Amino acid sequence: MAANRKMALIALGGNLPAGTDAPQVTLAKAIGALQTDEVALRSVSRFFQTPCFPAGAGPDYVNAAVAVETALSAEDLLARLHAVEAQFARVREQRWGMRTLDLDLVDYDGAVLPDAAAYARWQGLPLEKQMQDAPGRLILPHPRIQDRAFVLVPLADIAPRWRHPVLQKTAAEMLAELQPRDVAEVTPL
Repeated sequence: MAANRKMALIALGGNLPAGTDAPQVTLAKAIGALQTDEVALRSVSRFFQTPCFPAGAGPDYVNAAVAVETALSAEDLLARLHAVEAQFARVREQRWGMRTLDLDLVDYDGAVLPDAAAYARWQGLPLEKQMQDAPGRLILPHPRIQDRAFVLVPLADIAPRWRHPVLQKTAAEMLAELQPRDVAEVTPL
């Protein structure tokens, strides 16, 4: 890896068409749009289909994960992700709502941001508060990785030995701790 470049993991998802493009086409195009002189793609997971939650609330999601090497700071990389989302008609109206594209910065070179106390607060937030509150700043690693099969299945596809910097568990270990039925619902396309 070049000097001053960091490794980052990004989770991708979407369940609404962007124009005439189906979600899997949107994800493929978004992966291409992420790449710049400052963001180099290192690996891409398979694409997976995940049922909408709650069941029947909308079309199934398509999920994936990518690893990138970047010269951008974590905040600048997040801004880049938001810019790519906007290219694909992402509208932020409802937390955890249906969307054309969602790009989540999951990990940035093992950083815990903004600090361990803030991370712990967001990681321990009760579900009802998670559904209402959004942090006003970047929280890393993503506070819900360990709970989400739709993130861990693609992540384990490209980085099974990636170690969560707070929980000190690998992606494969966290995936193994999830309910088998939740993991089984995330199927390769």
